[in-house]
Amino acid sequence: MTSLHRRETSVIIAIAALAGVLLATNPAYFSAENLTDLLLANVAVLAAALGATLVIIAGEIDISIGSVFAICSTLAGVAAVSGWPLAAVAVVACAIGAGLGAINGALVAFVGIPSIVVTLATMIGLRDGLRWATQGAWIENLPANFQWFGLTQSAFPFAAGVILALVVAFMLWMMQRTSAGRAIYATGSNAEAARLIGIDPRAVKCAVFIAAGLLTGLGALLNAVRFNQIPSNGGIGLELKAIAAVVVGGAAVTGGRGTIAGTLLGVVLLGAIGPALTFMGASAYWERAIHGAIILSAVFADALRLRHAGQAAPLVAKRA
Repeated sequence: MTSLHRRETSVIIAIAALAGVLLATNPAYFSAENLTDLLLANVAVLAAALGATLVIIAGEIDISIGSVFAICSTLAGVAAVSGWPLAAVAVVACAIGAGLGAINGALVAFVGIPSIVVTLATMIGLRDGLRWATQGAWIENLPANFQWFGLTQSAFPFAAGVILALVVAFMLWMMQRTSAGRAIYATGSNAEAARLIGIDPRAVKCAVFIAAGLLTGLGALLNAVRFNQIPSNGGIGLELKAIAAVVVGGAAVTGGRGTIAGTLLGVVLLGAIGPALTFMGASAYWERAIHGAIILSAVFADALRLRHAGQAAPLVAKRA
């Protein structure tokens, strides 16, 4: 079993253990109403985390996710209030996200600025620019057909689940079965080696940022339609949740390793902890501490793996 599959297995075991404790102590956690609330609460996190997975596998990082989310949510609301058809509003949210991702990607891939610097700058710039443009005001007077996509409150979670399931299925296929997926892994593993076999690392890195922006826009749209107002300060802390889910799911922050399935498991585990604490009567303030402990454990496991690999390489060379 590879280290990646071991990580996924350990996350599955952690989810099963948590489920077992909840079944024994408070089975009401698994009510249809609570599971629906869990799905809706983590729609944006999953969409953003899927995009962050591509960026991290390609060897980069994006910490502007929360700010892009806020921009997409706000502009989707403005378009809806202006009377745009719902399909056009959806296109606006996703296109704005893709456009902002393209800016990040171009600066990283073609200008050569480190991604942590680029996305830190856009995170601050976009957030402050939005605050200035809206003066902190929320988007109100949304049309009736905007909320829940014009569906009933009970039907929307099913529709959102189907949309995300299709996205996950497509990304699983892409990363496992297509040359595009192999190019992302190759670029994250060794960009120079990827270039020598005919892959353009710059194009790959720009593309993953665009995809991440588009998925963040999708998450912003799916989250925005849940409410009758859209806050202009939405998405605060979303980048941390998304990146944490990717890392917990087995992706290496150095690039070249990670899976869509692992990210999905990471979102499930981290998203379940907060409500689980509430159902077990524990303080919700423990949620971030537990998240931090899980992330540190995952990073520590990666460090041990890399150290072991570094020690094993000379032994293999000697035997050869």
